[in-house]
Amino acid sequence: MATLQERMIGAAMLNPATYEEVEADQTATGQAALVVVIAAISTGLAGLRYGPSLVVWTIIAALIGWAVWAGLTYLIGAKLMPEPQTSADLGQLLRVVGFAMAPGVLGILGIIPFLGVLIRFVLSVWQLAAMVVGVRQALDYSNTGRAVLVCLIGFIAQWVIMATFMAMTVGSAFLTSGAMAR
Repeated sequence: MATLQERMIGAAMLNPATYEEVEADQTATGQAALVVVIAAISTGLAGLRYGPSLVVWTIIAALIGWAVWAGLTYLIGAKLMPEPQTSADLGQLLRVVGFAMAPGVLGILGIIPFLGVLIRFVLSVWQLAAMVVGVRQALDYSNTGRAVLVCLIGFIAQWVIMATFMAMTVGSAFLTSGAMAR
């Protein structure tokens, strides 16, 4: 069995065998959550100039996003769009989605002036590619196209859910902070 670091590197390198390993290892869900938290901390630290609470909110949003995206991927990929050989449970999707966030550990590089936006975009695309590899392995799909479609549908749905959540929580905090009275 590989170490957490080896699994993170394998996941970031889009190694299908790494995703098969974490899919099968029922004890790796905690590791997957840790990958999500590490990536969120790294990304949050890049935005520290906006205040330390951003790091906390980034971690909370990342964990909620992880659970939502894994759940959506399970529903879409295993229930709505399965292939005959598809056999997966929510735990397997939580693990592969969590490890697909491994490229996010480089999120701190988003602090680099002028390049930060480009770096964050590249990391997002890299994470989406990792997600596709993980989903293909977890759902035992015979082609990558189906995994891409499941990931894109899940990504859009997750983004809408997360944007709504952020609007409700941040908007609520803004209104109750008295900012409107100024």
